[in-house]
Amino acid sequence: MTVLILTSEEDVTADMVVAALHSLGTPVLRLNPADLPGKAVLSADYAHGDFTGHLSVNGHVLSMGGLRSVWVRRPGEPAAHAPEPSPWLTAETRQALYGMLYSATARWMNHPRDAERARLKPWQLRVAHLSGFAVPPTVFTTSPRLAREFAEEHKDVVVKSASGPPPEEPGTALPTTLIGADADFSAVAAGPALLQRYVPKRADIRLTCVGTQLFAARKTAEPGQVDGRYGDTGHPWQPVSVPGRIAVAVREYVVLASLAYAAFDFAEDEDGVWWFLECNQGGQFGFVELETGQPVSEAVARWLSQVPAHLRPAGRR
Repeated sequence: MTVLILTSEEDVTADMVVAALHSLGTPVLRLNPADLPGKAVLSADYAHGDFTGHLSVNGHVLSMGGLRSVWVRRPGEPAAHAPEPSPWLTAETRQALYGMLYSATARWMNHPRDAERARLKPWQLRVAHLSGFAVPPTVFTTSPRLAREFAEEHKDVVVKSASGPPPEEPGTALPTTLIGADADFSAVAAGPALLQRYVPKRADIRLTCVGTQLFAARKTAEPGQVDGRYGDTGHPWQPVSVPGRIAVAVREYVVLASLAYAAFDFAEDEDGVWWFLECNQGGQFGFVELETGQPVSEAVARWLSQVPAHLRPAGRR
């Protein structure tokens, strides 16, 4: 049975997992949905109460009956590479591709339905609370008055993007910014603002969850550092053990969110408390693996290589 990876052409993280799958002897097919139609061909047949489907990429054919799992890594927009792309063609191609894949009985990392919900930052914070994480006080608002009152209450707050860089402008950098109660909050009325109490941190933590396996890495922060994604602290990522309370909360979170893979970001304060910042359901792990040697790509490959439960012999479920 074959693993299908939906990703773009240039994705080093996916390359690492493909190599691990080859080492395990697991067949793998890689597809960028942007190449459909064109370089890729699909066919799905619904007749006589049954379903059959096939996907062909560069001459390699995958039957939906032989689909082991799907890794949604970094897929392009369906039909983006078509000779005459259009919103209509993208919508039609998405219907055909994902409708066919949903009809199969494969395992997903992560299912697009669950991934879409997991991207919503307000929802993340609610699930983080329910899971038992320490979460900094946060407000999303379009009210300048409420934003000002929040800043006055918590003194030092950060403002950051809820959705990340705009997809049409991938080079746009939106770093988390520290502001005070004397800031001008009038622009909040023009669009939702995310304000959060600032956590003075001594380190950034990246915790990667693959199924039930946890890999945590720590990088010492510079004094007063706000956004760990920008600037070189001069400190490498190093493996770190996962506190028991955090492990329990992580596993509760991924169950509530129906995620097979998740990358958590924490700020570690001077007392050693890990404060939940966000959970990226499709977060990178390549940079951490290369610096720490943690076998995340192998863990992903092993999860993807597992045979779906309904196809396992009796007694091995």
